[in-house]
Amino acid sequence: MPRWLPDNFWPYLLYPLALYLLLLLLLYFTQSRLLYYPNLPSRQLSAFPDSWGMAFESVEIITGDGVTLHGWFVPAESSRATLLFFHGNAGNISHRLDSLRLFHELQLSVFIFDYRGYGLSSGTPSEQGTYLDAEAAWRYLTRDRAIPAQRIILFGRSLGGAIAAWLAGRSDAMGLIVESAFTSVPDLASAIYPFFPVRWLSRFRYDTLHALQSVKMPLLVIHSRDDEIIPLSHGRKLYAQASPPKRFLEIEGGHNDGFLRSGKRYVYGLNAFIEPLAQQQQR
Repeated sequence: MPRWLPDNFWPYLLYPLALYLLLLLLLYFTQSRLLYYPNLPSRQLSAFPDSWGMAFESVEIITGDGVTLHGWFVPAESSRATLLFFHGNAGNISHRLDSLRLFHELQLSVFIFDYRGYGLSSGTPSEQGTYLDAEAAWRYLTRDRAIPAQRIILFGRSLGGAIAAWLAGRSDAMGLIVESAFTSVPDLASAIYPFFPVRWLSRFRYDTLHALQSVKMPLLVIHSRDDEIIPLSHGRKLYAQASPPKRFLEIEGGHNDGFLRSGKRYVYGLNAFIEPLAQQQQR
């Protein structure tokens, strides 16, 4: 050992190293808690569509591995299409009534459901589990309700964008809308935790960018320039890598309220994407 080092040098080195390794272990084993927030703000349903003037059906569907999912089917008069809604990683379907009313006013019927472990759905959330949930929701609309695939628009917000993109690569829906989505969990996590090798540690992928490579249907990417959780660069990269036909809608406001703060810009952008698709199906 060099003479200039103190005799008790090793504790100064080993203690920080041990702390760093401990943090790595915590990060690895608590990933699920860092990704899924079914209890934020509560797992209980706080409101229902009829309190907002929308008729609805409460629905239960069974996944391929036997999990029971709960959702709402909200019909619209003179419906132009049916929107299959994949929400984000926090809360439940009752926290999306602002969006349901907006889609209702756009003459879209909506089926929104809670992933396993969320709301009134049974089970525990996992990446593969959410994909099975997506398949079950698709079967419900196309088989149980006999809605033609070409009359269904897939809509995913935040984490739901990755799930919707995954399903889009395996279905022939009318179109796909990805809002406030990340390119992948490792990409986002590496920016949040730059001092940890999260790309090696990550047990979750949710690789939206890769999923979009298999998507051939019309695509609308929506992202806010002010998004404080998922930077605009993620939305720009998703759009750049996707195949045409595609549109990009830049909005303003935070990650959770951009669609509200952007007002008419958001609504007009949605309608500009949906209207040509709906007209094409009427021919």
